Order: sequence, then structure tokens, then C-alpha cells
Amino acid sequence: MAKLKDVKKVVLAYSGGLDTSIILKWLQTELGAEVVTFTADLGQGDSDLEPARKKAEMMGAKQIYIEDVREEFVRDFVFPMFRANAEYEGLYLLGTSIARPLISKRLVEIARETGADAVAHGATGKGNDQVRFELSAYALNPDIKVIAPWRDWSFKSRTDLLDFAEKHQIPIAKDKRGDAPFSVDANLLHSSSEGKVLEDPWVEPPEFVHQRTISPMDAPDAVTEIEIEFLKGDPIALNGKALSPAAMLAALNDLGRDNGIGRLDLVENRFVGMKSRGVYETPGGTVLLQAHRGIESITLDRGAAHLKDELMPRYAELIYNGFWFSPERLMLQALIDKSQEDVEGTVRLKLYKGNAIVSGRKSKKSLYRNDLVTFEDDRGAYDQKDAEGFIRLNALRLRTLAARNRGN
Repeated sequence: MAKLKDVKKVVLAYSGGLDTSIILKWLQTELGAEVVTFTADLGQGDSDLEPARKKAEMMGAKQIYIEDVREEFVRDFVFPMFRANAEYEGLYLLGTSIARPLISKRLVEIARETGADAVAHGATGKGNDQVRFELSAYALNPDIKVIAPWRDWSFKSRTDLLDFAEKHQIPIAKDKRGDAPFSVDANLLHSSSEGKVLEDPWVEPPEFVHQRTISPMDAPDAVTEIEIEFLKGDPIALNGKALSPAAMLAALNDLGRDNGIGRLDLVENRFVGMKSRGVYETPGGTVLLQAHRGIESITLDRGAAHLKDELMPRYAELIYNGFWFSPERLMLQALIDKSQEDVEGTVRLKLYKGNAIVSGRKSKKSLYRNDLVTFEDDRGAYDQKDAEGFIRLNALRLRTLAARNRGN
């Protein structure tokens, strides 16, 4: 705490909820700091962010930033990640992870604009988000001070927090007096639910946990068919209609939600060392991933496609661990973006009861050649006799090894 006493002005990532409201008041009372609030509209589903503004004003914040960053979020963070087909531990589409660098970027920018000497976040000392926020902040401003109240304050329990809120007349929702059944993080890409009723990985998640999707079992018995057009690896049109990045993801979210697509019950390995269980819902992202792989299948060279798949786990891990602004992520992104130069065309998908099924793909840049793969007369495009020498050369080391082993 002593090292924080010289902090005069702090930019707080502020949701308007109970925890960040307590943090706002704690920064004012314990540090004597002026607090600037930053609330980002990432598409988390809050139709009206004005309550956050009014609450911050009520609590004495003189400078309040509320910004719609949905287009920037999808264009500059989500779409670049999807060009890589990034999945952490083979399943997780990184919905929470990819939002943190954007929030940190704006925190640092606002600190510079307002003359603040520190930024603050509400992530706990057990999770990944503290790492993501702080690595991003330091990458953008090596001299910035970062305050993580959950690691610094003396509160020992939820009751302590609620008592502090009552003492300082911070509004408490009625259901906050008991333990919340689970915690939720959401943005335009996904929703994440963790804790409480989800802590036993053997117990199936209750249906009420799901925020973004209907159950696949309750989805319509009819197929929904869609077409997505791509340019340089990014989706640009849905069913022939051009859409902005945020509008595209929102439309795919609606389609995925209505067809029960995008649910994931995952036990993952946190960067800080523990395993955790989360329920993720990424309806539009799940559809987009299948579509992107579909268009890549006819436009990417085999070597490029396989190299991308080899590098993808490393790329996904960098994002999960908070290294979005690291040189190695930027290097990988340059390689990925180079691979996407000719990834264009249209993919047709059938959406049905939790599944996004590619049923067609076409492109002016296609590498698929019917005259090479046909079982009919290929008119000399491919001489099947050439395969014999190809096989004999590739078998040479295997035959040599087998001969030695037989001799032994």
C-alpha cells in the first residue's frame, strides 16, 4: 500500500457493477486519489450504459469516459484472431482474452489524456485477467502504475465488501446480499460463466447459466442456410448483404443463438497455474470459424495451411496469456495476414441443432482443380504412373529401417 500513496489520479476500468463501484470508492478513501472512470461498450448486452455514468457521477468521478468500441473490437482484435483460427487448448475461442488488450489500450490512452499517473482494474489475484490487463498496459507504457485492489486491500470476504458498500452508501442490488450463483463476463464475441454452481466439473451446468444460446435440443427442427463472403480472410457480407465487422458478428450471433450453436463446457489451464471450469457461449464465432476454415480449404496452399495450423496453438496461447502486444504475437500476425491475401470467396453453411456445417465453397482464387482430382479421364493433367516413383522415394528410409530390424 505504501507504494500507492503517491498516486494522485487513477483511470479505473469501470463497469458500474458492485465490485468496481467499491473499488472506485476505495481508491478515493484509501488512496485519496482522483478517479477517472472508463466504461467500454464491447457489446456485452447492456442496452443502456447511462446508469454507469450516473453511478460514477454520484460517487464523485469528475471525468467519465463511456465509449462504444464495438467496431474497433471486432475489426482490430476479433477478426485478426479469427484469421488464425485461434483456439486455446483446441476448444476455447478466447472471447474474454481478446477483449482485455483493447480495454488496457484505452486505459493507458485516457491516462495520458487526463494526466493520470495510474490505471486500475477489478480483476482478482487468482485469475488470468490481472495478467492480461497489466502486461498490455506495461507494453504500451512501461512507466505506468497499475493498481489491482483485489491484491492490495484488506477485505477478507464478500461480507467485508458489502459492509464497506453500505458504509459508503454504494447501492447494492438485493440479490447481492447472498452469494451470486456464478460470475459472468460478456462482450460481442461471447459470454463466460464461472464459479459457484459451476465449480464441480462433474456436475452438468444448469440451463439457466447459458446467456447467449438456446439449447441445441430446443433448437428448430428446420435447417437455416446462410452464405458468408470473405475478403482477405475477413467476412464482409452475409447472404449477399455487406456488413460492418460489428454488425457481421452480431448477425452471426443471432443465427448461432437461434440454432443452439456455440456452447462449450471447458476445464482449462489458467496461466497463473490452476485449472478452472467455465461455460462459454460463442455462437457467431463458432459459425465464423467453420466458414473461415471452409474458404481456406480451397484458397490456401497446403504448406501455408499446415504451417498456420502448427503455429496456431502458440498464437492462441499468447492471446490467452495476455501477450497481445508482444513482438512474437505481432510477428505471427504478420505471417497470418500474409497467408490471407487470397482467402476470398463465399462459403455456404447449414445451421442445425448446435452444428454449423459447411455445405459449399467457391472462390475466384480457388486452388481446387477438378481436372486433377476427377476419377474420369483427366486428359493428361495428372499421370498416375508418376506416383510409383514418388512412393518408392518416400518409402526408402522405411524399407531401410525395416530391413535392419528384420536382420536383428
